[in-house]
Amino acid sequence: MILTVTIADPDGLQLVGASLVTTLWVLLMQYRLVNKTRRKAGIEYPQMYADRKQQEESKDALIFNCAQRAHQNTLENLPLVYVTTILTGLYHPKLAALACTSWSIGRVAYTNGYVTGDPSKRIGSVVAKIGGVSILGPFVYSSYLALGWFVTAATKAYKQGPVP
Repeated sequence: MILTVTIADPDGLQLVGASLVTTLWVLLMQYRLVNKTRRKAGIEYPQMYADRKQQEESKDALIFNCAQRAHQNTLENLPLVYVTTILTGLYHPKLAALACTSWSIGRVAYTNGYVTGDPSKRIGSVVAKIGGVSILGPFVYSSYLALGWFVTAATKAYKQGPVP
């Protein structure tokens, strides 16, 4: 039994790839920021965060913790961003690319606000959330269509029966 599925390459799919590359630039920016603030705070590897005492003694340690947390938070969100962008991009590539790019821009603004040490300056999270939320509706719809592919293919395979 041979099961084939054809997926059309929608117009604008290259924009999805380009938008996903923006997330790598965000990670690179955050990586460099974490290393810079780590050196300035004097936090040695493998210590992941400055402890409470170090943070109380040094504003640099607080800033390092903020940079590290912003980077970690981005890494925690990235799998969901990748999956929703790619799956939505199969049906709505321009919307998916726009949402992913706005998420990336929001993460840069969020990180720059976070590393001030002042929670009220984390304004970029609003932009990032708009990018993330704007992709949810099309993602659900694209998931529904993709599930239809699977159900159709599985039903067809079931009706053909076992291969002799």
